[in-house]
Amino acid sequence: MPSKKFAALSVALVLALLIGTFLYTQIMAPANRFEACVSGGVAGGSIGGPFELVDQKGQTVTDLDVLDEPALVYFGYTFCPDVCPMDVGRNSVAVDILADIGLTVRPVFITIDPKRDTTEYLADFVANNHPNLVGLTGTLEQISKVARSYKVYYQKQPGDDDEYYLMDHSSFTYLMMPEFGFVDFLRSDLSPQTVADRVTCVINAA
Repeated sequence: MPSKKFAALSVALVLALLIGTFLYTQIMAPANRFEACVSGGVAGGSIGGPFELVDQKGQTVTDLDVLDEPALVYFGYTFCPDVCPMDVGRNSVAVDILADIGLTVRPVFITIDPKRDTTEYLADFVANNHPNLVGLTGTLEQISKVARSYKVYYQKQPGDDDEYYLMDHSSFTYLMMPEFGFVDFLRSDLSPQTVADRVTCVINAA
């Protein structure tokens, strides 16, 4: 009888070890495995989440459709005169650098100005930037929800003109990985090659 109890205890310990290892690899390990790749020790966190938006083709898509491969996600607006086109252009060049070494990364643009950024405007914006760029818009409520989940700041500048106005907004690019979610912030001052290097490091560590 004691041997049976010992055997049962051994099985229980092995199962506990296996469960513990699984939980560590699924919950704790992602942050640790990317630590050498990311800025300032940022790796994972409560950033991002489920969304349902409309792409530049007028099709309803979810985060599962869009973020099913490594992605560079940027929040901006098509009427933006300076930082948005530069950041989206930088991301597009980085995506091409990555493609040259056999890594597929999807550039994603989510508008913070859905009132003006219709699917037609997004289609033109996408066509002028990158063939693989995904442009996303939605209702005011949908955009507000996804922006909150990504901790994005945005606000319309004061003015009486309802057609011509500027938007204040944060300008990070978010590196998102399938199964892991948010991995890193990429600042506007990083070069395309630096972005590509950081993304390469993360993909290799995944």
